[in-house]
Amino acid sequence: VQLQASGGGLVQAGGSLRLSCAASGRTFSSYTMGWFRHVPGKEREFVACIRSNGGSTYYTDSVKGRFTISRDNAKNTVYLQMNSLKPEDTAVYFCAADRGIILSSITKADEYDYWGQGTLVTVSS
Repeated sequence: VQLQASGGGLVQAGGSLRLSCAASGRTFSSYTMGWFRHVPGKEREFVACIRSNGGSTYYTDSVKGRFTISRDNAKNTVYLQMNSLKPEDTAVYFCAADRGIILSSITKADEYDYWGQGTLVTVSS
């Protein structure tokens, strides 16, 4: 699986962005898709994920109520709608995919087999 993330940019605090991650391959629907973010000097942080076949969604506490992850299996694409953005959301955002990840591991970056190249989100105050 190859992943291509896009949609990052510069936005003012309180604004919105939608990230997209396009995947190659014909078995997209069978993958759990995740979004992580990275700030230099910090660990890569779990943001959200959506289970295969349009299933359950999970979010880190700091984005609950502001971010929404969704997927369009017909387009092999996963989205991250980010609203009410804050300066602390500034990071490089990565999409990730894994086919057999178990629920207890969905927040662990090391458990995902496939990664996109990252897209920079900058939120100004």
